[in-house]
Parts: sequence; C-alpha cells; structure tokens
Amino acid sequence: MMPNRLKPFASLALAAALLAGCDTSSAPAGLAGPEPITDADICHVCGMLIADQPGPKGEIYLNHDQQARKFCSTLEMFVFLRQPDNAAQLSHAWVHDMGHTDWEHPANDAFIRASDAWYVVGHRRRGSMGHTLASFATRADAETFQRTYAGDLKRFDDIQLATLTELMNESRTHNSK
Repeated sequence: MMPNRLKPFASLALAAALLAGCDTSSAPAGLAGPEPITDADICHVCGMLIADQPGPKGEIYLNHDQQARKFCSTLEMFVFLRQPDNAAQLSHAWVHDMGHTDWEHPANDAFIRASDAWYVVGHRRRGSMGHTLASFATRADAETFQRTYAGDLKRFDDIQLATLTELMNESRTHNSK
C-alpha cells in the first residue's frame, strides 16, 4: 500500500506518462520538433522573410537552444551549420521533404530530420538565394527530382563547406548576368 504523502506524486507521474504518450510530433524522444514557419519569421543568416521564399527551408537547434534557428534555404542552413563553432554545438536540424510538399510554398507539416534526408545539390531549381539543396525523405524521391532537374545526390555528412562555397559562387555568377 502506498503512503498517503506519495499519492499526489504518483498521480502526477501517471498523468505525465499518459500525456507523453499522446505526443504525435515527428521528433524523436528528447528532441524539439520543427517549429512552424510564420509570416513574421526571418532567416537567421540573411534576415529575409522566410515564408515568402521558394524551396526547402531549414531549422537548427544548437545545444541549449530553446527555439529553432530558422533559415530561408537549406543552403544557408548548411553554410551556418558547417562553421566549426556551430557544427560542434549541433543538437539536431530539420528540412522540408520536397517529395511531399510544394516547391513554391513548402508546408509546415513536411519537415524531416536533416541528418536522415537525401539531398540533390547543383540542380536547376532555385530557392530564396539562388542555389539551394533539395531535401527528400527517400532516395527514390531524390532520384526522381534529380532526373528532372539534374544535380548530385548527397547525404547530410557529405555536404561540406567547399561544396557550399562553390554553389554560392555559381549563384553570384548567375545572378550577375
């Protein structure tokens, strides 16, 4: 039999366990889920309004972050993330699954873990700042996109600062013509 002084704590623990079982977010246990992109959100790197931009967006949680750092493109997210100080602090990140959302207006319910995504790099579609990395939950969706828009298939760990710098330089050259 449980002592009377422990009964309130047992009830609280049971309620917490039941509520935790009701969580339907796509975030693994202990990780903050993706936050909705709102009309007021601005890119952590360039300060542009995010919702107005085409293509996949990104969100990063560094260690101890209470809120996501949001980015108007996956390219800008990776440029920020691949800086040594930031890379060492990464908790987790989210990107849009472009296999299940519209390119011009990606939906808030289409986020996937960035570390699990397949990326098409160097394709012909443009995001907010020119080149962006098209992100997909499945290899099959990434390959379908690649057949239409070209580019190279990569995984999260394959995307390094040198590749990102090359893409940014190509965007500058393309935009100056």
